[in-house]
This record gives sequence, structure tokens and C-alpha cells, in this order.
Amino acid sequence: MSQREAYIQSYKPNYAITTIDANASRLASNEKVLKRLTELREKAQNSKIASVIERKEILSEIARASMTNFVEVGQDGAWFNIDNTNLNNRAISSVQSKTVVGKDGADDAVFIRVNLRDPIEAIKELNKMDGVYAENTTVVNNDNRSINIIVQSEKGKKITESLMSGEV
Repeated sequence: MSQREAYIQSYKPNYAITTIDANASRLASNEKVLKRLTELREKAQNSKIASVIERKEILSEIARASMTNFVEVGQDGAWFNIDNTNLNNRAISSVQSKTVVGKDGADDAVFIRVNLRDPIEAIKELNKMDGVYAENTTVVNNDNRSINIIVQSEKGKKITESLMSGEV
């Protein structure tokens, strides 16, 4: 909506349009208003992007999935049941079926192959998201320490200098 409409909707003023426009213009350049507007625009754009929780849910489904999530057994035998109501259905990477025609009046056979995504890769991604293991474990301490060696004799000075230069 326009600045004027936003101002009228927010403040419901009952004075001249020129005053409303001036106040709306002033608010439109206010730092707090601009910051909030940026936040709202980012939220609107980011609604298409999966949140951290959504991504963790998907990766958890992949990590927890097993073939038994998709197999149903009954008196007629066993079959795969894959639809949106199944647990961990995002773990499925592909489904292939092959029908083999029976010979001499025998029943046809349908072979179904279901491939699941790698649960170890999903666990690795979850660990990265949670910072379970650090990429670089090298710790470097930078400080401003200095060592002052005070010697009282010429002999001590020579020994110290040879130690410092790596001669001894």
C-alpha cells in the first residue's frame, strides 16, 4: 500500500491530506520504520525458503527411514505402500517397478525396487547444522606476552644470546 494508506490505516487521523502526506513521508524515512520494513520484506521473501527446523525434520526422516516403513503385509502377501501418509517418505530417492508376464497362464509378477537416501549423509548434515564437529580444531592463542631476561654478567649475556639464536 502507499505511504498515505499505511499512515491512515495505522493512525486513523482526521485532518488534511497534506498533513497526512507530510507525516507519512516523515515516517517513511524514519530509521526504525525502515528497519522494520526491511525485516518484513525479508520474511516475505524467506517464506519460500525452508527454515532450519524444516531442514532438520527432512534430514531426520531420511536418517530414521527403513524399508519396513513402506511395506504392508496381509493375507494376500506383502506390498509397498508409498504415499504422503507414510512416515519418512522423504527418504525415498527412487521407485522402480518391473512386470514379468507369466508363462502358460501363470500370474504376472510385479517387482518393485525402492531406493532410500543414505542415512549416514543425513546424519552428517544434521551434525554440521548442530556444530557437533568443528571443521578446524586448531586453536591459536595470540597474546602480547614478552619475556624479559635479566643477566648480571657478561658470561650470562653470552649464554643467553647463544640460546636465543639457537646455537646451544
